[in-house]
Amino acid sequence: MDSGVAEPVSIDGGWDSAATLIDGRWIERRPRRAEVADRLRMETELMPWLAPQLPLDVPEPHVVASEPLVVRHALVVGEPISEPTAEHGRQLGAFLRALHTVDPAEAVRRGLQGPEEAARELAEIVERFRADVLPLVPVEHRGAARALLDTFGEFPTDTVVHGDLGPEHVLCQGTGLSGVIDFSDAHVGDGAIDLAWTLHGTPPEFATALAEEYGVTRQLHDRALLWHRLGPWYEVVHGLDNELPDDVRSGLDGVVRRLRD
Repeated sequence: MDSGVAEPVSIDGGWDSAATLIDGRWIERRPRRAEVADRLRMETELMPWLAPQLPLDVPEPHVVASEPLVVRHALVVGEPISEPTAEHGRQLGAFLRALHTVDPAEAVRRGLQGPEEAARELAEIVERFRADVLPLVPVEHRGAARALLDTFGEFPTDTVVHGDLGPEHVLCQGTGLSGVIDFSDAHVGDGAIDLAWTLHGTPPEFATALAEEYGVTRQLHDRALLWHRLGPWYEVVHGLDNELPDDVRSGLDGVVRRLRD
């Protein structure tokens, strides 16, 4: 007999959390590693306060089980952006402008990772890149790769950021954007991190419209390029940690390609 309740559907992807669609309208997330649990709990405190300040839908998770941790939020409708347009750029530019003007001190009081801890984590991952990724970079590109790593640690840490903004986290419905998901990497840091893919990994018409709507300065534009170049380094480490040689090769290809851009 048909109960009228849809079977749970596992959602592929996600380095940090395993996600399941429940009854066609709820997303449940479970941390893949112990340290991710704290990020999910942070979202349950931060997002209900943050959501009303943003012009697109975002998840507002709540805890449904503590041991092991499970959080749930209403499904944010839409599909990951695949053909960014100028209108999409304007919408995302307005979203980021709103996010980046949120009061960081109040956000920290709501559970968001503060600038000191975020800076410490960045310093740790950059040192990991030096130790484990830099030796794998082809020797002819190693000088430029080392110079890239040397720039981090000098950037502002004064803005509430999404921290992992890419096409898989920006959703569309019809001709417009419908939402932004996955705030587990949110923190108080450099606003340019959210402009990395949006300015340097998208079609010119999207990037230009976003920059105009947001009000991107030359300094932000240039720092965003450095963050964009750093992105593939995370893929290499993910591949090393999980014995995924294809990810290591893909990440290294990305490191070299973006150093040339």
